[in-house]
Amino acid sequence: MHTMWKGSISFGLVNIPIKLYAATEDKDIKLRSLHKECHAPIKYEKKCTSCEKTLAPDEIVKGYEYVKGKYVILTDEELKELKQEHEEKAVEIVDFVQLKEIDPIYFNRSYYVGPGDNGSKAYTLLREALRTTEKIGIATITIRSKQQLAVLRVYENCILMESIHYPDEVRSAAHVPGVPDQSNVNDKELQTAITLIDELTTDFQPEQYEDTYRKAIMQKINDKLENKETAVTPGTAAPREDVIDLVSALQASIDRTKRPKQDKAASPPATPAAPKGAGEKKRKTTRKKASGTS
Repeated sequence: MHTMWKGSISFGLVNIPIKLYAATEDKDIKLRSLHKECHAPIKYEKKCTSCEKTLAPDEIVKGYEYVKGKYVILTDEELKELKQEHEEKAVEIVDFVQLKEIDPIYFNRSYYVGPGDNGSKAYTLLREALRTTEKIGIATITIRSKQQLAVLRVYENCILMESIHYPDEVRSAAHVPGVPDQSNVNDKELQTAITLIDELTTDFQPEQYEDTYRKAIMQKINDKLENKETAVTPGTAAPREDVIDLVSALQASIDRTKRPKQDKAASPPATPAAPKGAGEKKRKTTRKKASGTS
């Protein structure tokens, strides 16, 4: 796994060197936007909405829109200074709580936590303490210039860190329109619904769930490749052959290098031997021409 962050976990007087690794990956299929006529990729240029001028990076500044059309400008130097003030490479545990006390709406992204250099013993101590007490740690951490709340808990045999939203980032459910205030279902309807839930209740087995939409898109892409329904950007050299997968490409290479055994044993036809004495006759003719005689 690729190390995406290095630092330490601190709680009390304990300091544990750690490394973070992404625990999940985005498997969405990336589709590029192309020009319908020639199938060239579309550029997204940074252009001023007022003067229609295409801007270079040094012509762009950051601004906070405090009211419509009015901004507070923040310079690169100011942002860099603020970033340095909040870029401490530490996961500071501030509290320990029960996992069931945190509603899943707060959870954002997961990271595996591995021990850093000389941190194995302290790492193991924290992992076993969390496992034994069945508690999780509430911590603060700064990743990519953003200070975040996080929880530390045990997952399988590893410490897992999950970033969580701050309370003011979670919108109030009271603002959802049309939600009825009081229950207007009778006991029979409720019991029928409960019975149905009981019948569908099972153990959670994540491997039985799959992204059927992503599979369908990949199947459609493979079908189009097999049928040679492809497009080439103008100016791009066309591939020598359509290759659906690596195995097919390797097998094709092997087949091209194979030759029948009889071809290997056969030798190229020999050049016919010159008649005996032909070489001497040719040399005499050449000498006569050089001396001007016939």
